[in-house]
Amino acid sequence: MIRNKRQLHISSDLLHNTEMFDRAISGDETWCFQYDPETKPQSMQWKTKNSPQPKKARMSWSQVKTMLVCFFDHKGIVHYEFIAQGQTVNQQCYLEVLRRLQESVRRKRPGLLPDKWILHHDNAPAHDALRVCEFLAKNSITKTDHPLYSPDLAPCDFWLFPKLKNALKGQRFAYLSDIQRNVNLLLQGIPENDFQDYFRQWHHHLTKCIASQGEYFKGDSSH
Repeated sequence: MIRNKRQLHISSDLLHNTEMFDRAISGDETWCFQYDPETKPQSMQWKTKNSPQPKKARMSWSQVKTMLVCFFDHKGIVHYEFIAQGQTVNQQCYLEVLRRLQESVRRKRPGLLPDKWILHHDNAPAHDALRVCEFLAKNSITKTDHPLYSPDLAPCDFWLFPKLKNALKGQRFAYLSDIQRNVNLLLQGIPENDFQDYFRQWHHHLTKCIASQGEYFKGDSSH
């Protein structure tokens, strides 16, 4: 019940901020694997009635992986990078990422500076760390609230990362550089219209959350 109330409160605040969807830059991090097993529909094969049942080895994610951090707005990708191998996304790491994001905003979205853009990210410990909050305050960067345990209201989780990973599923890459090169091509290939559509989806998710008193995503996965 408390979670639902928190979702409703934040969703309402976001929807009533009429400038938010034009100024928001949303971001998060995710793993990209050397091999990500294809989904069941992707692995389906055409066969005749008398064909033998295909043998399938049990597949799992590879141990070789790279972490992507990506930020975007309604016009497209603003900044992305791959975290160095062995590096965890802690307070210091995320702080450096935000500094580079700020520089990317300065170059790619000059109309949003110095205090015109809004950062949207989830409640990961590194995102809410003290030094990160101090950096945002010092640079007059507004951060939106995000309810705990609500990937259904996080654009990276319900749109960008699934879109990216669905395109990578079933492919095998020899090296980390191959993973990163393919991720780069996929990100750069997303048309601006898709980003505009994602913002409409985000608005729709927030609206449905309010209409259903926070119960929307338990049974309704429509966009």
